[in-house]
Amino acid sequence: MFFRGSRYERVPEATHTTEAGRVIRHKRIRFIPETRGVLPHLVSQTDRLDLIAYQFYKDPEQFWRICDANLVLDPSDLETEPGRRLLIPVPGG
Repeated sequence: MFFRGSRYERVPEATHTTEAGRVIRHKRIRFIPETRGVLPHLVSQTDRLDLIAYQFYKDPEQFWRICDANLVLDPSDLETEPGRRLLIPVPGG
């Protein structure tokens, strides 16, 4: 259901059966994990979250690791305005 490396890949699945007997599969709630080993990053004018993820992880789809370290669920909540300091989890950590 989710691509390999997704932040939801390891979230346990559950099922819900409706009154009509329909079984609905879903993921349980994903809580933001404690993030260890963070590096500070000062956002420049040309930075975007996917570009920052590529810079540190060589994979733009790892942007969610930066979201976790900065305690945001929605990437749009993590605006990358120049001068903002982001915490970046250590690659491979």
